[in-house]
Amino acid sequence: MNRSTSTSGAHPHEPHGEGFASTLNWLRAGVLGANDGIVSTAGLVVGVAAATTSTSALFTAGIAGLFAGAISMAVGEYVSVSTQRDAERALLATERKELEEEPNYELAELTGIYRAKGLSAETARKVAEELTAHDAFAAHAEAELGLRPDQLTNPWQAAFSSAVAFTLGALLPLLAILLPPVTARIPVTFTAVPAALALTGSISAALGGSPRGRAVARVVLGGTLAMAVTYGIGQLVAGVGI
Repeated sequence: MNRSTSTSGAHPHEPHGEGFASTLNWLRAGVLGANDGIVSTAGLVVGVAAATTSTSALFTAGIAGLFAGAISMAVGEYVSVSTQRDAERALLATERKELEEEPNYELAELTGIYRAKGLSAETARKVAEELTAHDAFAAHAEAELGLRPDQLTNPWQAAFSSAVAFTLGALLPLLAILLPPVTARIPVTFTAVPAALALTGSISAALGGSPRGRAVARVVLGGTLAMAVTYGIGQLVAGVGI
């Protein structure tokens, strides 16, 4: 049988490696950002729609909520990733210094790591020596710290991705509340938003390998509850004439 295989022995169509894991993380973050945009904007516009039929008021509230949420997501993601990256850089700087000052100790430490993974003393020593000869810094950073020096997360990229994901999610409830006739605004939004949340929940479950039904139920119930609460608040405000 003539069957081509990769040199690593892995199936040619099976995803492997840090790049694939990183891509999955970005996809999950994008889905969660879109989900946040859907829920927060839907809750906002439904609450306003319950209190007034003014299209300009709905548009103003929706656009303000969209931009405020997108900026908040971007800033929060930037700060979070920047803090994480600063900590990772500090750890890498310490590791580089230790390699320069105590190379023999670091080699023994790397050997011990591979011994703990189940390799024999001789094999662990050989692996540690070969990896150190190839790229000592990268070998120690990955084995000791779980970091790839050339693959640290970019905070600007994280911020931009979060803002875009939130904006795309927020557009759906905004359009659902603005485009239909006044009498159909609430029913259309209460139909469109759970459908969109079911989609994001399904995608999130598929990316994470978790049960789809449970993930969909969580996001749909949560989003529907948020809209129901804000709708009730809007009705209350309209009723007391505030």
